[in-house]
Amino acid sequence: MKNRILKKLKNSNKEYVSGEQLSECLGVSRTYIWKCIKELREEGYIIESSPKLGYKLSYIPDIINNKEIMEERESKLLGKNVIYFSQIDSTNNYAKKIAQEGCEEGTVVIADLQISGRGRLGRQWNSKDKKGILMSVVLKPEISIEELQIITLAASIAVVEAVKELTGIDLGVKWPNDIILDGRKVCGILTEASMEMDKINFVVLGIGLNVWHEKKDFPSDLEEKATSLAIYLRQKGQLNDIIIRRSELIKRILFKLEELYHKVNRGDLDLITALWKKYSVTLGKEVLIAVKGEQHNGVAIDITKEGKLIVQCIDGTRKEVLSGEIFVKGLLGY
Repeated sequence: MKNRILKKLKNSNKEYVSGEQLSECLGVSRTYIWKCIKELREEGYIIESSPKLGYKLSYIPDIINNKEIMEERESKLLGKNVIYFSQIDSTNNYAKKIAQEGCEEGTVVIADLQISGRGRLGRQWNSKDKKGILMSVVLKPEISIEELQIITLAASIAVVEAVKELTGIDLGVKWPNDIILDGRKVCGILTEASMEMDKINFVVLGIGLNVWHEKKDFPSDLEEKATSLAIYLRQKGQLNDIIIRRSELIKRILFKLEELYHKVNRGDLDLITALWKKYSVTLGKEVLIAVKGEQHNGVAIDITKEGKLIVQCIDGTRKEVLSGEIFVKGLLGY
């Protein structure tokens, strides 16, 4: 009922809607209407009231919840079911749990705060309450195990294109899972899968995007390596000119990801890699690769259709890298 009241207020175009009208339309008492309005205000919605005119939704702050994500989304599969937590240990952990229990493909787990978030290679993912996008998507791709990396690349493209469309900010992708803004990391992607010998049971795709973080929100060792959309816009003097709502960013990311995901399942891997190359900040750069205790210097020259990075090493060898640590000269302190 609360969601129906909120929708009525949103559809009123910031005009007052009387309590009597809401009561008659929804078939509940005016006292119950008032109780729901009170709960919506507690969630952060700015609702004005007048004894003669009724209620008016005057402002929607930067709120993420299942109502905001599922309402008017363009994606059909991704986000059909959204589970929201104000606080959780890890959205990926919860998504893996429900995936193992057989949840619907496209289920999205979102949170305002993670207390045990993690990134690639087991690193901790720092988060601050209500300042970022922390979400995990359950996928059941029809691809081979060897092609799993392409899911990470597709997610990177989705984030880059969604942010560009809604904010005008140009991002780049550092292979395989870091989104870069102004030479610093603004987003990380963690892909985890449940697999058998020759089959992928499900994939959990975790996305952590820094939106409202200030420099002081990052640990001292990350101050020069991490950034946020807000930090960048403030530096450019544009923070007050561009409205950022995390719910809108999430919906746009899901829409772009769904488009790319369908292409992955159709086998259009060359299209995905072509788009990834367009946004890459890795290709053509000097890199250091660290794989299984060995280190090699070289130049990143290409990626395979499965998403492996091809590096021309200074010793003359050429390596295809699927996992391991990649350092790109000029990025993130290297």
